[in-house]
Amino acid sequence: MTAIAAATGTETPSSTQTFQHQTRGRWLDHWEPDNLKFWESGGAKTARKNVIFSVFAENLGFSVWVIWGSVVTSMGAAGFPFLEGLGKGNPTAVSNALLLSSTPTLVGAALRIPYTFAIPKFGGRAFTAFSAAMLLIPTLGLVYFVNQPGTPMWVFMILAALAGVGGGNFSSSMANINFFFPEGKKGAALGINAAGGNLGVAQTQLVLPLLITLGTHLTAKDAAGYRFGITLSVLVWIPFILVAAVGALRYMDSVASAKSDGKSYRMALTNKHTWVMAVLYIGTFGSFIGFSFAFPTLIKANFPELTKIGWISTIGNLAFLGAFVGSFSRPFGGWVSDKVGGAKITVYVFGGMAVSVAMIMAALELKSFPLYLISFLLLFVMTGIGNGSTYRMIPTIFSAISKKYAAEHGLDLTEATASARRQAGAAIGVIGAVGASGGWLLQQALRLSNIHYHTMAPAFWAYAGAFLLMGAVTWWFYLRSSFAVGRSPSLAYAKV
Repeated sequence: MTAIAAATGTETPSSTQTFQHQTRGRWLDHWEPDNLKFWESGGAKTARKNVIFSVFAENLGFSVWVIWGSVVTSMGAAGFPFLEGLGKGNPTAVSNALLLSSTPTLVGAALRIPYTFAIPKFGGRAFTAFSAAMLLIPTLGLVYFVNQPGTPMWVFMILAALAGVGGGNFSSSMANINFFFPEGKKGAALGINAAGGNLGVAQTQLVLPLLITLGTHLTAKDAAGYRFGITLSVLVWIPFILVAAVGALRYMDSVASAKSDGKSYRMALTNKHTWVMAVLYIGTFGSFIGFSFAFPTLIKANFPELTKIGWISTIGNLAFLGAFVGSFSRPFGGWVSDKVGGAKITVYVFGGMAVSVAMIMAALELKSFPLYLISFLLLFVMTGIGNGSTYRMIPTIFSAISKKYAAEHGLDLTEATASARRQAGAAIGVIGAVGASGGWLLQQALRLSNIHYHTMAPAFWAYAGAFLLMGAVTWWFYLRSSFAVGRSPSLAYAKV
């Protein structure tokens, strides 16, 4: 969902227009998915083909984006002194690990906006192939430099920044798939696309630690063995990246009529609700991606004794469970918001997230890893539900605003509805980028708390306070009886 709108073609009347599906990729000079005859005659099959390749490429993008969250936990044992002592809670090592794992988050967030505009500029097929191929740079770079024991930290910082290209893939993928489906099917298609990407986080956090441990078992549990394990865990993605790039170039399509909608972007940027929702999305998606990146480091720093359990310690880090449950709870958040309203669910989510943080702090005080894990999984479930509920709110808010404006100024309701869709798409592009940057802010708060207080407790309590504040913001703007968008008499239909 972006600020990009697809203009329907006019070569043939829509009542008689059909479409011929092809396996090979091409430029689609005419694309009219909202025409039932066009859709059923081959359009649906083409759209499904494109979403399959899009999900595959985006999934790999997330996998590479989050790769540093797992790699840093083994680099100290691999002979890199700036990360030695991470498993013993060394403040410097913990700080460096969080710095390396947070850098891809910030770069990925920044790339989301230009990646959004790249689709109408270059076409979905070419840019999906390009964005997938770009993943080779941070992966092959890491493979080379991790086998150079004297490599300084700044080189790895650059490689971590380059891994941010995987985070940008989300926006280009969502923008591209947005063109292929009719209005009534976009929600499901974009939901599948987003969930497929998010699952890349979980699969990386499951597979990488296992492969690193396998590497040490095949060689030796020394620095060289860990370097081999890291190399093995990164190289495993290379064949899949090549398949994604070649497959996209060969089989995906580009919609020629897709156009950038700069006007809607400008309107969205000047609308206060874009920024209110961006703040809320920092709390939901920012927490999901931030804690996903930091979770392996947090487990190793707070419960170093797990490193003595052999293979069990690898399963992580158990960190993959967080991203896993957070990914699967996202569609549920959208579904339940359809029933009771996104704003209500979002308020409950922020309350639940604050409670989860309090439970995490209790677990640390009791030194109970089971409670710690359960509390974090609850937090991840809440973030997933919140991701779904906030995305549900955005189009409703802009629809209500546009319809109210049309009613007050005697404008055409159909045009107002179309304008609302364009503005909502533009707002989602901005909100998605800002929300992803929240992951970097979250990890920096953990890092600074660790540096200055030698404990992360201040950062966690600050999170709890921020979540409660965000819940209050949601209520203030979207649930008060005096709120103009969903509660005024003329707009009682809008369930925000």
